[in-house]
Amino acid sequence: MNKDIDYLEDDILEDFGELKELDFGNRKGNTDSKINEDEVQKKIEYVDENIWGKLEKSGKRISFAKDILALYSYLKDPLVKWYRKAIVVAALVYFIVPIDTIPDLTPFFGYLDDLGVITALLKYLGSELIQYYPEGYRT
Repeated sequence: MNKDIDYLEDDILEDFGELKELDFGNRKGNTDSKINEDEVQKKIEYVDENIWGKLEKSGKRISFAKDILALYSYLKDPLVKWYRKAIVVAALVYFIVPIDTIPDLTPFFGYLDDLGVITALLKYLGSELIQYYPEGYRT
């Protein structure tokens, strides 16, 4: 095979920088293929560093900013189990990473895929999230 054409998926992820943050699988060659608490904590740190910049850039263009904030509050709650946080952090990382199914720069449709991921997560967590919304938001 031609070396110029033959490349690994990991090389592609490195080229895209932040896209590798979506890696919750076994791409890094870990012998333990299960997600562990340390990996989730690293992803939470990534969300902490990047969520506010993304919300600042897109907050006025999206209608689900308060849902993002409620999910972030849920993520920061010390009483929530780490494996529940793993689900939330995966959705928030998808929201933050600029390369996704529909690019965020696309007018009108750029945030539809992000909205779909967030909506599915809201549906999954259900009433568990109510307490994380601002007073009177969901009444």
